[in-house]
Amino acid sequence: MKHHALKQLQNVAEIDQSYPRQTMSRSERLERWAELLERNPDRRLSTLHQTEYQSAVNRAAMRSDGSPISVAFEDPVFRATGLENDSYGEAKRFFELTDEQLHKVICYCHFGSTVSAATAAYHIRKIHARRQGGLFAWLHEMFVG
Repeated sequence: MKHHALKQLQNVAEIDQSYPRQTMSRSERLERWAELLERNPDRRLSTLHQTEYQSAVNRAAMRSDGSPISVAFEDPVFRATGLENDSYGEAKRFFELTDEQLHKVICYCHFGSTVSAATAAYHIRKIHARRQGGLFAWLHEMFVG
């Protein structure tokens, strides 16, 4: 399956965007992403090479077939709620992640060329738990890890 950004499709097709988009909270999006990955926990997924060393523009455009982000993009619910492609920048925007958070899920330097879906899901759940845990979870993470 070839993926295209919405803007690219508008050049070759008439797209009706008048329908109301479904809405999901950040928490719901992160939880669903982890669940999608956990459906096939042993699946090996592609990582992105050296995201931390790329310029913001290059990093935003990075993508790889078979990555944790492409698993999210394959989901019709995410596409209906506004996930436009499987790039790093789009995942950062859609899931409301920082570069540091997304780096921990997708970067080559942590896992090599592939990461298991279960490991990616684990890191997504850690991000989700940190946000929900508030100040004490943040302090625990800072001092204990």
